[in-house]
Amino acid sequence: MTPTERYYEQLAKTTMKNLEKRQIQAHYCSNSAQAVTLASELIQPDSVVSFGGSMTLSETGMLDALRNRTDLTLLDRSKAGSEEEVCEIYHKALSSDYFFMSSNAISATGHLVNIDGTGNRLAALIYGPSNVIILAGMNKVTPTLEEAVSRVRHTASPINAVRLDRDTPCTLSGTCSDCLSPDCICAQTVITRRSNIPNRIKVILIGEQLGF
Repeated sequence: MTPTERYYEQLAKTTMKNLEKRQIQAHYCSNSAQAVTLASELIQPDSVVSFGGSMTLSETGMLDALRNRTDLTLLDRSKAGSEEEVCEIYHKALSSDYFFMSSNAISATGHLVNIDGTGNRLAALIYGPSNVIILAGMNKVTPTLEEAVSRVRHTASPINAVRLDRDTPCTLSGTCSDCLSPDCICAQTVITRRSNIPNRIKVILIGEQLGF
């Protein structure tokens, strides 16, 4: 085991302990394949499943695993033929049995920190789906809540703005300027400090660098 792998395992233990104090179910997998297997086992057959935009879900193979399942109904906006259909899927996702996403940052103290433009992903995290399953690489974990918020603003958001080819100050400077640009993807910031419904939110930490 490399020093990085050992570090990830120890940091994950601390983070999971603090997530569970906040009624958030927590798991650790050393790699993406294990995480996809675990997440797939959490889904009951004949369920309605949806997901938010996430590079992590693509990189791990989680989206492919969901799309290959024949025993569930997948609300997949990539299959939509119009903006109206996309909007309809956003709304239907709030009544799904399982909603998949990543988190822009997770503090070792057990907080989830997320920022969004449209807000559909955060709406589902907060309320609606019976289960929310979060896959996140250990690169998303920070020591404190303050550092998690900073990571979201100064790392995740600028990279995602570049990925989406947005015309924002951060795509040029690489750091957040708290802009109000028409192309801004930072409309809502949500800090989840506790799950009111025990174990509704399930976090799978992965011992890899995944997503932004």
